[in-house]
Amino acid sequence: MAVYVNKLRRRFGGLMLCHLLADTEQELHAMAVRLGLDRCLFQPGDLPHYDISPGKRALALATGAVEIDRRQLAKLIRCYDQR
Repeated sequence: MAVYVNKLRRRFGGLMLCHLLADTEQELHAMAVRLGLDRCLFQPGDLPHYDISPGKRALALATGAVEIDRRQLAKLIRCYDQR
């Protein structure tokens, strides 16, 4: 089981954000607590995630998150779809 971050991407107002994802919601929320994220930032749905800033991304990587690319993200999405 793991927690993942993808590469930074542009979003509303020019902010640079990325996704924080995990194999399970339990792992995702545990990492969010470690990063000091407010639970109201959680985005449920087909692919539960948090959008995080570059600073939180760096902290996530330093605390064990795995960087993934677009292909790996697509694979993770397919795994969620099969649940």
